[in-house]
Amino acid sequence: MSYIPAKPNTLGLIQLTDIDLREIVPYIDWVFFFMAWRMSGKYEGIETVHDCLSCKVSWLQTFPEADRPKAEEALKLYRDAQEMLREMLDKKIVSVNASFGVFNAHSDDDDIVIDHYGKEIVLPMLRQQHASTDGFCYSLADFIAPKNDYLGVFATTIQGVEAYAETFEKEDDVYRSILAKTLSDRLAEAAAEWVHTEVRQKYWGYAADENLTVKEMLKTQYSGIRPAVGYPSLPDQSIIFDLEPILKFGEVGIQLTENGAMFPNASVCGLYFAHPQSKYFMIGKVDEHQFADYAKRCGKDPAVLRKWMAANL
Repeated sequence: MSYIPAKPNTLGLIQLTDIDLREIVPYIDWVFFFMAWRMSGKYEGIETVHDCLSCKVSWLQTFPEADRPKAEEALKLYRDAQEMLREMLDKKIVSVNASFGVFNAHSDDDDIVIDHYGKEIVLPMLRQQHASTDGFCYSLADFIAPKNDYLGVFATTIQGVEAYAETFEKEDDVYRSILAKTLSDRLAEAAAEWVHTEVRQKYWGYAADENLTVKEMLKTQYSGIRPAVGYPSLPDQSIIFDLEPILKFGEVGIQLTENGAMFPNASVCGLYFAHPQSKYFMIGKVDEHQFADYAKRCGKDPAVLRKWMAANL
């Protein structure tokens, strides 16, 4: 996996506050929005359906008759979400903040070592114990060179949604309260997508000539990966405490609970890899031998760490 690392245009931490929501909305992945409402399926072209009855009927007729009631429900939900987004924009109800940066880094076996302004911060990684389809057992450390490489880190958050949702709860409007929360979760992910685009094309610049549509980005057709904390290739949520001093969560309005959860809940945190062969994968189950080694590299009490990694043991 040898390659020549792309030198970033900008090294170090960058924080953006009150990002224009209009920049973020186009990056919403509506498939996952519908999944949050337990509405699986694809609703292609839903954004093109106007308020007129003929548009609605024409769109519904593209579905098999048995699926039309579900599609009609999805259309109502989508329109309610669009109305809420307009209100968020018009009344400036929420703000979008981000903290991100690219730092000098290198790998040391299954550890990633970040040079954080002269201080080394070690991020231990886990390795698959069941090979991927290409026959290789991956660790995220595989995508960082043993010397002279770079790693990106990021966090995005949607501020103000809790107070907004609470106004509906006071009115016993459970539907709109849940809608506000699920929509804000999608906005946090959309912000992560938007920031990653900015990083690839401008701040890191390793894909300066990238020419992808948002739809292609949502299908992860870009170069590099953006694994988030708690996701399959980075399942140990406790690593977020190692990222906190790098990203300075408090400065963009994020607080961490003792369980490593971010508040507001509509927040995302993770890593950027530029290696052209980097890929998403699932760590899966970890045996006791690797767990003991991982706990040692983390410098954490195995009994405590076991609680964080219960799903992978």
